[in-house]
Amino acid sequence: MPPSPDALRIAVYAFDGITMFHLSVPQLVFDEVTRQGLGDWTTVLFADRAGSVRTAEGYPIGELRGLSAAQEADVVVVPSWFEDGRVAGPALRRTLTKAHSRGATIAGLCLGAVAVADAGLLSRRTAVTHWQAVDMLAARHRDIDVDAAVLYIDHGDVLTSAGTASAIDACLHLVRSRLGAAAANRVARSLVVAPHREGGQAQYIERPLPAHPVNDPIAGVIEWALQHLAEPLPVERLADVALLSRRTFIRAFQASTGVTPAVWVRRRRLDEARRLLESTDLAIDQIAAACGFGSTVTMRQCFAAAFDTSPSEYRRRFDARNAGGRGVGSTP
Repeated sequence: MPPSPDALRIAVYAFDGITMFHLSVPQLVFDEVTRQGLGDWTTVLFADRAGSVRTAEGYPIGELRGLSAAQEADVVVVPSWFEDGRVAGPALRRTLTKAHSRGATIAGLCLGAVAVADAGLLSRRTAVTHWQAVDMLAARHRDIDVDAAVLYIDHGDVLTSAGTASAIDACLHLVRSRLGAAAANRVARSLVVAPHREGGQAQYIERPLPAHPVNDPIAGVIEWALQHLAEPLPVERLADVALLSRRTFIRAFQASTGVTPAVWVRRRRLDEARRLLESTDLAIDQIAAACGFGSTVTMRQCFAAAFDTSPSEYRRRFDARNAGGRGVGSTP
Protein backbone atom coordinates (compact mmCIF):
# COMPACT_ATOMS: atom_id res chain seq x y z
CA MET A 1 0.00 0.00 0.00
CA PRO A 2 1.49 3.40 -0.96
CA PRO A 3 2.17 5.82 1.90
CA SER A 4 -0.38 8.49 2.70
CA PRO A 5 0.79 11.83 1.29
CA ASP A 6 -0.43 13.48 4.49
CA ALA A 7 1.99 11.47 6.66
CA LEU A 8 5.33 11.01 4.96
CA ARG A 9 8.59 9.78 6.49
CA ILE A 10 11.71 11.19 4.85
CA ALA A 11 15.31 10.10 5.45
CA VAL A 12 18.14 12.39 4.29
CA TYR A 13 21.65 11.00 3.86
CA ALA A 14 24.59 12.90 5.39
CA PHE A 15 28.33 12.31 5.12
CA ASP A 16 31.56 13.93 6.21
CA GLY A 17 32.20 16.95 3.99
CA ILE A 18 28.62 17.64 2.91
CA THR A 19 27.76 21.32 2.66
CA MET A 20 25.24 22.83 5.01
CA PHE A 21 23.20 24.14 2.08
CA HIS A 22 22.72 20.79 0.38
CA LEU A 23 21.88 19.12 3.68
CA SER A 24 19.39 21.81 4.65
CA VAL A 25 17.36 22.06 1.42
CA PRO A 26 15.20 18.92 1.77
CA GLN A 27 14.73 19.54 5.47
CA LEU A 28 13.72 23.15 4.85
CA VAL A 29 11.16 22.32 2.17
CA PHE A 30 9.71 19.14 3.64
CA ASP A 31 9.60 20.36 7.23
CA GLU A 32 7.71 23.45 6.01
CA VAL A 33 4.88 21.11 5.02
CA THR A 34 4.42 20.28 8.69
CA ARG A 35 5.01 23.84 9.89
CA GLN A 36 2.28 25.06 7.57
CA GLY A 37 -0.14 22.37 8.77
CA LEU A 38 -0.34 20.79 5.31
CA GLY A 39 0.63 17.32 6.48
CA ASP A 40 2.59 15.37 9.04
CA TRP A 41 5.94 15.04 7.26
CA THR A 42 8.88 13.98 9.41
CA THR A 43 12.52 14.23 8.37
CA VAL A 44 15.48 12.40 9.87
CA LEU A 45 19.18 12.48 9.03
CA PHE A 46 21.12 9.25 8.60
CA ALA A 47 24.68 8.31 7.72
CA ASP A 48 26.73 5.20 7.03
CA ARG A 49 26.77 4.64 10.77
CA ALA A 50 24.93 6.22 13.67
CA GLY A 51 26.75 9.12 15.27
CA SER A 52 27.95 12.39 13.79
CA VAL A 53 29.41 13.95 10.65
CA ARG A 54 31.35 17.14 10.05
CA THR A 55 30.13 19.46 7.31
CA ALA A 56 32.31 21.15 4.71
CA GLU A 57 32.02 24.32 6.75
CA GLY A 58 33.46 22.55 9.80
CA TYR A 59 30.28 22.17 11.84
CA PRO A 60 29.68 18.85 13.64
CA ILE A 61 26.18 17.41 13.35
CA GLY A 62 25.38 14.72 15.87
CA GLU A 63 22.72 12.17 16.74
CA LEU A 64 22.44 10.89 13.18
CA ARG A 65 20.83 7.53 12.65
CA GLY A 66 22.43 4.64 10.81
CA LEU A 67 21.54 3.18 7.42
CA SER A 68 18.55 1.34 8.86
CA ALA A 69 16.69 4.67 8.97
CA ALA A 70 16.28 4.47 5.20
CA GLN A 71 14.29 1.25 5.53
CA GLU A 72 11.64 3.06 7.56
CA ALA A 73 11.28 5.98 5.15
CA ASP A 74 8.82 6.67 2.34
CA VAL A 75 11.29 9.00 0.65
CA VAL A 76 15.09 8.60 0.79
CA VAL A 77 17.12 11.63 -0.25
CA VAL A 78 20.80 11.76 -1.17
CA PRO A 79 21.15 15.56 -1.20
CA SER A 80 24.72 15.74 -2.51
CA TRP A 81 27.87 13.66 -2.91
CA PHE A 82 31.62 13.83 -2.49
CA GLU A 83 33.27 16.31 -4.84
CA ASP A 84 35.76 13.69 -6.02
CA GLY A 85 32.85 11.65 -7.41
CA ARG A 86 33.90 8.46 -5.66
CA VAL A 87 31.81 5.35 -6.20
CA ALA A 88 29.15 4.86 -3.57
CA GLY A 89 30.06 2.18 -1.05
CA PRO A 90 28.34 -1.22 -1.12
CA ALA A 91 26.44 -0.61 2.12
CA LEU A 92 24.83 2.60 0.83
CA ARG A 93 24.10 1.01 -2.54
CA ARG A 94 22.34 -1.89 -0.86
CA THR A 95 20.43 0.51 1.36
CA LEU A 96 19.13 2.51 -1.58
CA THR A 97 18.17 -0.51 -3.67
CA LYS A 98 16.46 -2.18 -0.73
CA ALA A 99 14.47 0.96 0.08
CA HIS A 100 13.53 1.31 -3.57
CA SER A 101 12.46 -2.31 -3.88
CA ARG A 102 9.99 -1.96 -1.03
CA GLY A 103 8.42 1.13 -2.65
CA ALA A 104 10.29 4.15 -1.28
CA THR A 105 10.93 7.08 -3.59
CA ILE A 106 14.64 7.74 -4.06
CA ALA A 107 15.85 11.28 -4.75
CA GLY A 108 19.39 12.14 -5.81
CA LEU A 109 19.78 15.91 -5.62
CA CYS A 110 22.71 17.63 -7.31
CA LEU A 111 25.73 15.29 -7.07
CA GLY A 112 23.54 12.90 -5.08
CA ALA A 113 22.49 11.52 -8.46
CA VAL A 114 25.91 9.85 -8.62
CA ALA A 115 25.17 7.63 -5.64
CA VAL A 116 21.71 6.81 -6.96
CA ALA A 117 23.23 5.85 -10.31
CA ASP A 118 25.88 3.71 -8.60
CA ALA A 119 23.04 1.84 -6.88
CA GLY A 120 21.71 0.86 -10.32
CA LEU A 121 18.44 2.76 -9.97
CA LEU A 122 18.91 4.86 -13.12
CA SER A 123 19.87 2.13 -15.58
CA ARG A 124 18.25 2.72 -19.00
CA ARG A 125 16.73 5.95 -17.75
CA THR A 126 17.36 9.65 -18.12
CA ALA A 127 18.98 11.54 -15.26
CA VAL A 128 20.43 14.93 -14.44
CA THR A 129 23.12 16.10 -12.05
CA HIS A 130 25.33 19.14 -11.50
CA TRP A 131 26.70 20.30 -14.85
CA GLN A 132 30.28 19.78 -13.68
CA ALA A 133 29.60 16.07 -13.11
CA VAL A 134 27.59 15.36 -16.27
CA ASP A 135 30.51 13.96 -18.28
CA MET A 136 31.77 11.91 -15.35
CA LEU A 137 28.34 10.36 -14.71
CA ALA A 138 27.79 9.62 -18.39
CA ALA A 139 31.21 7.98 -18.72
CA ARG A 140 30.74 5.84 -15.59
CA HIS A 141 27.21 4.73 -16.47
CA ARG A 142 26.87 4.43 -20.22
CA ASP A 143 23.40 2.95 -19.84
CA ILE A 144 22.11 6.27 -18.44
CA ASP A 145 21.01 9.12 -20.69
CA VAL A 146 22.39 12.12 -18.79
CA ASP A 147 20.51 15.30 -19.70
CA ALA A 148 22.42 18.43 -18.73
CA ALA A 149 19.72 20.84 -19.89
CA VAL A 150 17.00 20.31 -17.30
CA LEU A 151 16.44 21.17 -13.66
CA TYR A 152 15.05 17.84 -12.50
CA ILE A 153 13.73 14.56 -13.87
CA ASP A 154 11.09 12.54 -12.07
CA HIS A 155 10.42 8.92 -13.00
CA GLY A 156 7.89 8.54 -10.20
CA ASP A 157 10.02 6.18 -8.14
CA VAL A 158 13.37 7.90 -8.71
CA LEU A 159 14.08 11.61 -9.03
CA THR A 160 17.29 13.47 -9.85
CA SER A 161 18.02 17.19 -9.96
CA ALA A 162 20.68 19.52 -11.29
CA GLY A 163 22.98 21.56 -9.10
CA THR A 164 22.45 23.70 -6.04
CA ALA A 165 19.22 25.72 -6.14
CA SER A 166 17.43 23.29 -8.47
CA ALA A 167 17.25 20.93 -5.47
CA ILE A 168 14.66 23.35 -4.09
CA ASP A 169 12.67 23.01 -7.33
CA ALA A 170 12.83 19.23 -7.11
CA CYS A 171 11.70 19.19 -3.48
CA LEU A 172 8.82 21.55 -4.24
CA HIS A 173 7.91 19.26 -7.12
CA LEU A 174 7.68 16.35 -4.66
CA VAL A 175 5.39 18.42 -2.45
CA ARG A 176 3.20 19.26 -5.41
CA SER A 177 3.07 15.70 -6.71
CA ARG A 178 1.81 14.47 -3.35
CA LEU A 179 -0.20 17.34 -1.92
CA GLY A 180 -1.15 19.43 -4.94
CA ALA A 181 -0.38 22.87 -6.30
CA ALA A 182 -1.96 24.83 -3.46
CA ALA A 183 0.29 23.15 -0.89
CA ALA A 184 3.43 23.62 -2.99
CA ASN A 185 2.58 27.28 -3.58
CA ARG A 186 2.03 27.83 0.11
CA VAL A 187 5.37 26.25 1.00
CA ALA A 188 7.12 28.28 -1.70
CA ARG A 189 5.56 31.54 -0.52
CA SER A 190 6.61 30.83 3.04
CA LEU A 191 10.18 30.16 1.90
CA VAL A 192 10.08 33.14 -0.48
CA VAL A 193 11.11 31.10 -3.52
CA ALA A 194 9.57 30.59 -6.94
CA PRO A 195 6.87 27.90 -6.67
CA HIS A 196 7.40 26.52 -10.18
CA ARG A 197 10.28 26.26 -12.58
CA GLU A 198 10.60 24.01 -15.60
CA GLY A 199 11.64 20.52 -14.63
CA GLY A 200 12.57 17.51 -16.66
CA GLN A 201 9.56 15.23 -17.11
CA ALA A 202 6.25 16.98 -16.42
CA GLN A 203 6.69 20.72 -16.27
CA TYR A 204 5.20 22.59 -13.34
CA ILE A 205 4.65 26.21 -14.33
CA GLU A 206 1.43 28.14 -13.80
CA ARG A 207 0.74 31.07 -16.10
CA PRO A 208 4.44 31.91 -16.66
CA LEU A 209 5.29 35.46 -17.67
CA PRO A 210 8.42 36.13 -19.69
CA ALA A 211 11.44 37.69 -18.03
CA HIS A 212 12.46 39.56 -21.16
CA PRO A 213 12.58 43.20 -22.23
CA VAL A 214 9.18 44.65 -23.07
CA ASN A 215 10.22 45.17 -26.70
CA ASP A 216 11.18 41.53 -27.15
CA PRO A 217 8.75 40.11 -29.76
CA ILE A 218 8.95 36.61 -28.22
CA ALA A 219 8.09 37.97 -24.79
CA GLY A 220 5.17 39.81 -26.33
CA VAL A 221 3.78 36.78 -28.13
CA ILE A 222 4.16 34.62 -25.02
CA GLU A 223 2.14 37.06 -22.94
CA TRP A 224 -0.44 37.34 -25.74
CA ALA A 225 -0.72 33.56 -26.14
CA LEU A 226 -1.38 33.09 -22.42
CA GLN A 227 -4.45 35.28 -22.81
CA HIS A 228 -5.71 33.35 -25.86
CA LEU A 229 -5.20 29.70 -24.91
CA ALA A 230 -8.82 28.86 -25.74
CA GLU A 231 -8.23 29.80 -29.39
CA PRO A 232 -6.35 27.95 -32.13
CA LEU A 233 -2.68 28.91 -31.87
CA PRO A 234 -0.88 27.56 -34.94
CA VAL A 235 2.66 28.73 -35.43
CA GLU A 236 1.58 30.98 -38.31
CA ARG A 237 -0.73 32.96 -36.04
CA LEU A 238 1.93 33.31 -33.36
CA ALA A 239 4.44 34.47 -35.96
CA ASP A 240 1.95 37.10 -37.17
CA VAL A 241 1.52 38.40 -33.62
CA ALA A 242 5.31 38.64 -33.29
CA LEU A 243 5.52 40.38 -36.69
CA LEU A 244 8.10 37.83 -37.81
CA SER A 245 8.29 35.36 -40.65
CA ARG A 246 7.39 31.79 -39.77
CA ARG A 247 10.99 30.56 -40.03
CA THR A 248 12.46 33.49 -38.10
CA PHE A 249 9.81 33.18 -35.42
CA ILE A 250 10.39 29.45 -34.84
CA ARG A 251 14.14 30.00 -34.59
CA ALA A 252 13.78 32.94 -32.20
CA PHE A 253 11.14 31.16 -30.09
CA GLN A 254 13.29 28.07 -29.60
CA ALA A 255 16.30 30.19 -28.73
CA SER A 256 14.24 32.04 -26.10
CA THR A 257 12.28 29.14 -24.55
CA GLY A 258 14.26 26.02 -25.45
CA VAL A 259 11.24 24.31 -27.04
CA THR A 260 9.16 24.60 -30.21
CA PRO A 261 6.04 26.80 -30.23
CA ALA A 262 3.80 23.72 -30.44
CA VAL A 263 5.39 22.09 -27.39
CA TRP A 264 5.22 25.35 -25.42
CA VAL A 265 1.53 25.87 -26.25
CA ARG A 266 0.66 22.29 -25.27
CA ARG A 267 2.44 22.65 -21.93
CA ARG A 268 0.73 25.94 -21.17
CA ARG A 269 -2.67 24.42 -21.99
CA LEU A 270 -1.92 21.54 -19.66
CA ASP A 271 -0.88 24.00 -16.94
CA GLU A 272 -4.14 25.92 -17.33
CA ALA A 273 -6.12 22.67 -17.33
CA ARG A 274 -4.52 21.66 -14.03
CA ARG A 275 -5.24 25.07 -12.55
CA LEU A 276 -8.91 24.81 -13.50
CA LEU A 277 -9.16 21.21 -12.27
CA GLU A 278 -7.70 22.26 -8.92
CA SER A 279 -9.75 25.41 -8.38
CA THR A 280 -13.08 25.23 -10.25
CA ASP A 281 -16.21 23.10 -10.71
CA LEU A 282 -16.02 23.29 -14.50
CA ALA A 283 -16.80 20.05 -16.30
CA ILE A 284 -13.97 18.31 -18.14
CA ASP A 285 -15.38 19.27 -21.55
CA GLN A 286 -15.63 22.90 -20.45
CA ILE A 287 -12.01 22.86 -19.30
CA ALA A 288 -10.92 21.26 -22.58
CA ALA A 289 -12.61 24.06 -24.49
CA ALA A 290 -11.27 26.80 -22.21
CA CYS A 291 -7.73 25.53 -22.64
CA GLY A 292 -7.93 25.14 -26.42
CA PHE A 293 -7.64 21.37 -26.69
CA GLY A 294 -10.46 21.15 -29.22
CA SER A 295 -12.00 18.04 -27.67
CA THR A 296 -12.18 16.19 -24.39
CA VAL A 297 -10.49 13.20 -25.98
CA THR A 298 -7.48 15.30 -27.01
CA MET A 299 -7.18 16.75 -23.52
CA ARG A 300 -7.35 13.33 -21.89
CA GLN A 301 -4.68 11.98 -24.24
CA CYS A 302 -2.34 14.92 -23.63
CA PHE A 303 -2.97 14.75 -19.89
CA ALA A 304 -2.22 11.04 -19.69
CA ALA A 305 0.95 11.41 -21.77
CA ALA A 306 2.25 14.29 -19.62
CA PHE A 307 1.18 13.25 -16.12
CA ASP A 308 0.36 9.53 -16.35
CA THR A 309 -3.13 10.12 -14.95
CA SER A 310 -6.56 11.26 -16.09
CA PRO A 311 -8.04 14.74 -15.55
CA SER A 312 -10.70 13.28 -13.25
CA GLU A 313 -8.16 11.46 -11.11
CA TYR A 314 -5.98 14.55 -10.97
CA ARG A 315 -8.94 16.60 -9.75
CA ARG A 316 -9.74 13.99 -7.12
CA ARG A 317 -6.19 14.10 -5.76
CA PHE A 318 -5.41 17.80 -6.04
CA ASP A 319 -8.66 19.72 -5.66
CA ALA A 320 -7.32 22.75 -3.78
CA ARG A 321 -10.72 23.37 -2.21
CA ASN A 322 -10.71 20.11 -0.27
CA ALA A 323 -8.56 21.70 2.41
CA GLY A 324 -11.32 24.19 3.00
CA GLY A 325 -13.96 21.53 3.51
CA ARG A 326 -15.46 21.46 0.02
CA GLY A 327 -15.70 18.12 -1.69
CA VAL A 328 -14.69 17.28 -5.21
CA GLY A 329 -17.43 18.15 -7.67
CA SER A 330 -19.38 15.56 -9.59
CA THR A 331 -17.60 16.44 -12.81
CA PRO A 332 -16.92 13.31 -14.86
